[in-house]
Amino acid sequence: MGPHPAVAAIRLAVRRVLHDVLHDALTEDLAADASATPDGRPRTSLPDTVPCGGPVQPVRGAGLPGGRRESALRAGAGAGAAAAVRQAAALDRSAAPDALLRDPRPAPLVLAACSGGADSMALASALAFEARKLGVRAGAVTVDHGLQAGSGARALDVAARLRDLGLDPVEAVGVTVGRQGGPEAAARDARYAALERTARDLGATAVLLGHTRDDQAETVLLGLARGSGTRSLSGMAAVSGPGGRYRRPFLLLDRDTTRKACLVQGIDVWEDPHNADPAYTRARVRHEALPVLEKSLGRGVVASLARTAQLFRDDADALDQWAASAGRDAAVDGDPDGALAVDRLTPLPAAVRRRVLRSAAVGAGSPAGSLFARHVEETDRLVTDWRGQGPINLPGGVEARRSDGRLVFRRATAAE
Repeated sequence: MGPHPAVAAIRLAVRRVLHDVLHDALTEDLAADASATPDGRPRTSLPDTVPCGGPVQPVRGAGLPGGRRESALRAGAGAGAAAAVRQAAALDRSAAPDALLRDPRPAPLVLAACSGGADSMALASALAFEARKLGVRAGAVTVDHGLQAGSGARALDVAARLRDLGLDPVEAVGVTVGRQGGPEAAARDARYAALERTARDLGATAVLLGHTRDDQAETVLLGLARGSGTRSLSGMAAVSGPGGRYRRPFLLLDRDTTRKACLVQGIDVWEDPHNADPAYTRARVRHEALPVLEKSLGRGVVASLARTAQLFRDDADALDQWAASAGRDAAVDGDPDGALAVDRLTPLPAAVRRRVLRSAAVGAGSPAGSLFARHVEETDRLVTDWRGQGPINLPGGVEARRSDGRLVFRRATAAE
């Protein structure tokens, strides 16, 4: 008899993400292996057998350099990984086998970010289970925000339970939460900074986050309430962060699935009281706004909002690519300030032009989190409604100024 459907669902979601992590690591390593050998010559072939923490079956003619790559194929890491290996092996099949070296590099380390709640504990248990089968090292990190009495002891208890699942290494990290952007944003910033430091210190390839479809729906509603643009309404990405470090396996699963998975596996969970505190905007959306929408519009609102987020993300990605190209085309050659030519900006659709302007402002030092739509709209008027007006003051002490058919973004203190 197989696992409970909820357990099977979370394990499948984590397995798919681990396959992606292995594929990405494989692609990077194949590129490095193809570029050079220890003596500096281009590498043209790969070994047939490699160590993998235990006996493995060799992949003849398409050996993988490094245990994690062998594990990826042995577990069926996907057609993409297999195709990459076949392509690399086809570079040169004539090299002598005794000239090939075993790759001593360890398997990738993947961390689960865990608060102790149902979503993250379900994630941690699935990671521990799947990592053993795929030859991946699996660890975890829990962050103590220091916002509640006894939070330090609770973080240590969560860390102990994570070790009981078989995860190693496990880190409990304390942070100091500031005030910038409000309590929720400040806590999020402190948490991600801690995750980034821990991943870097441990050499982790990826950090898995337990955000569910319900979290995605809440994010979209918050974006709508704030009058945000397409990028904000696209919600959380399945892959984000520097180098694609953060992965969210559960964006297609609802919160009830993670709770059932913990229940049937006998996993103790901790409910953060902040998640039900009406002082927090997201808590009000979760416990008041979404239930009202479900009652008024019928079940399925959460799934529809999550699906809308993906549609917005596809649109935003396309517009961002267009804007990046348009920004390069509008750049004034040889201008030390990175000025943009107004005559090249004017014909652009507003959605594209404003992305170009926002990117230029951020590049000049305006903080992205403080640069709102009204700032970009006022800057856009320097292009579309020019009447000789003076510079636009943007967050971070940046000025946007029009002069001689050019739009210049730079620090106000350096402006002429």
